[in-house]
Amino acid sequence: MREVRIATRKSALAMWQARHVQCLLLESGAGVAVTLVPIVTQGDRIIDRPLALIGGKGLFLKELEQALLDGAADLAVHSMKDVPAEMAEGLALDVLLPRANPFDALVCGGSASLDGLTSGARVGTSSLRRQCQLKAVRPDLVVEDLRGNVDTRVRKLDEGQYEAIILACAGLERLGLGDRITEVLRPPHWLPAPTQGIIGVQYRAGDERIASLLRPLNDPDALVCAAAERTVARRLQGSCQLPLAAYAEAVQGAGERLRLEAMVGMPDGSSILRAGAEGGRDNPEALGLAVSEQLLAQGAAEIIARLA
Repeated sequence: MREVRIATRKSALAMWQARHVQCLLLESGAGVAVTLVPIVTQGDRIIDRPLALIGGKGLFLKELEQALLDGAADLAVHSMKDVPAEMAEGLALDVLLPRANPFDALVCGGSASLDGLTSGARVGTSSLRRQCQLKAVRPDLVVEDLRGNVDTRVRKLDEGQYEAIILACAGLERLGLGDRITEVLRPPHWLPAPTQGIIGVQYRAGDERIASLLRPLNDPDALVCAAAERTVARRLQGSCQLPLAAYAEAVQGAGERLRLEAMVGMPDGSSILRAGAEGGRDNPEALGLAVSEQLLAQGAAEIIARLA
C-alpha cells in the first residue's frame, strides 16, 4: 500500500481540513495509506501581534511548503485565502475542493446584528479587510485586534473581551459552530477575502503519482472562481497590509459566465473603491484583470502606495 503524507498546521480547523482530504483519498479507492504530518508554523507561534505587522498570512505556509520541498510530506492542505498570490518555486496548487460558505460571519455575545450593536461596542478582528468594511458602515464601533484559532477567538468573545467578533462562516461551520453565527455579512455591501471558503491541496510540481491521486478531487467551479479572485490579488499586490476583497460566482441562468466583485480600501474605512464585471468562465484571469483595472482607474494605486 502506497503511503501519502499530508503536511498540516495543528489548529483544529487545519486538522479538520487535512482529515477531510485524508478521508477523500481513502474513499477514492486508490489503495493508499494516508497519514498526517502536523507542523507548527511561524504564524502559529507569533500570536501577540497583528498579521499585517509580521509578514502576513504567508507565515502560515512556509514550513508546510518546506516540508514538501524537503520530501518530508507529499502534499499540504491550505485554506486558499492564506495562500499568497505568488507561491514557492517548485510547488503546484491546482487542486481545489468545492467551495464552502464564502462569506464572513458576525458572532455576538448577545443576539445583536451589526446594525444592532451599541455605539462603542468592541468588535474583534485581525483582518484589515474586515476592519475597513466595518469602519465604513459603523465608524462608531471600536475595532480591536483578535488573533488565535477559531476556538480561542470564540472563547475570548464568551469571556467578555469583545461584544462581537468577525470570522469566516466556513471555519465556524466546519468546526460545528455554525449556530454561533449571529449574522452572515453578504455582498454587495460586504465582500469576503479572495478564495475564502476554498480548501487547496499543494504538492511538488512534477510529482505525477500525487497529481493523479488528487486530480479527481478538483472542483472546476472553485478553480475558475479562485483564478479570477487571485488575479485581482496578484495584480493589486494584495497582502495583509492592503484591505482587499474579491468574490466571483456563476451568473444565474448563464452558467458559462462569472460575475466578479472586488473592493480596495483604507484600513480606517475612510476610502473604499468598488468594481465589478462579468466574463466567460473560460478566461477567469481576464475577468480578474478587467476588474483590477477598474479599481486602478479609480485610484487603487494611490491606496496601495500609501500602505506600502
